[in-house]
Amino acid sequence: MKTRRELLEEFLTADPNDSFSRYALALELEKENRPLEAIEQLQEVIARDANYVAAYYHLGRILGRMGQIEDARAIYHRGLDAAVSTGDQKTRGEIQEALELLD
Repeated sequence: MKTRRELLEEFLTADPNDSFSRYALALELEKENRPLEAIEQLQEVIARDANYVAAYYHLGRILGRMGQIEDARAIYHRGLDAAVSTGDQKTRGEIQEALELLD
């Protein structure tokens, strides 16, 4: 039986532009304590789909946990811009709260 990560990797092989599968893969990698790989996947989500707002939140959170505070802050600011442009008030609030916790 395949793991969730393996299934998500298969989905991405079939469609590299599948933002949801790439985002879900990043969260799986984070659960597996593979933060650098999770960061790579989240950066790829953002590069391919700049309006995938949740990716900014999780990327900023991981960067913050790794002590990369300035990088986290920069990602959160980009995420706020994306949240405003897409009208995603829920994620905007989450990002704003996370940003305030960094300060």
